[in-house]
Amino acid sequence: MAYHEKYLPMEPYPRRTVDEAVAQPETRAERRERATNDTRDSILAAARDRLLAVGYANLSTRAVADAAEVPLSQIHYHFGSKQQLILAVLEAENDRLLARQRSMYAGPEPLWRQWERACDYLDQDLESGYVRILQEMIAAGWSDAEVATKVRDYMGGWYVLLAEVAERQSARMGGLGGFTAPEIAALMGLPFIGAESLILLGMPESVLPARSALRRLGVVIRTLEEGGMTVAAGGPA
Repeated sequence: MAYHEKYLPMEPYPRRTVDEAVAQPETRAERRERATNDTRDSILAAARDRLLAVGYANLSTRAVADAAEVPLSQIHYHFGSKQQLILAVLEAENDRLLARQRSMYAGPEPLWRQWERACDYLDQDLESGYVRILQEMIAAGWSDAEVATKVRDYMGGWYVLLAEVAERQSARMGGLGGFTAPEIAALMGLPFIGAESLILLGMPESVLPARSALRRLGVVIRTLEEGGMTVAAGGPA
């Protein structure tokens, strides 16, 4: 072997690079933030469970702290008061369900079919406890201006969505029979609010057939969709 071939310089060792796929250790700030979020989520879950068990009037922050296994001071640190705690519970539930409803109404199904699905969701939301929480806070808002403002904001999101649905339906059908989109939104939303309150009171379906009446409205919507609607300047045709 030639001298110059025998003693060729060796290739340098490749430099080590940080594998971006390997998770880096959490920083102290990240650990603190995660612990804070975990504590907050535990408190919200416990508050939701206690609210469903005893109602807003009988709910105590100490019982919530015990259920969440955190000091009482943590509730005051994260939420400030019982009122703010329950409003945070309602906000989280409301945001989740409003996103669900928005996704449903954005789908390709006709409105009458979407209405049927909304009726299906009613029973789900009653079972989950959302309707109970909402109705509790509506009642609390009658005597508490701050609660009333928050609940109006939450519910306003639903009526804005329903008005958007009505606007799209108006474009498809050539009008809403003299109604405005916000009026249609009210006619779509208020029957659910009324039905929910009476169902929670234990009103039997045999006395007030709220569920079946809501589903009958779906039949009316289907008739209008499939048969069209004549627009009258002064009101419904």
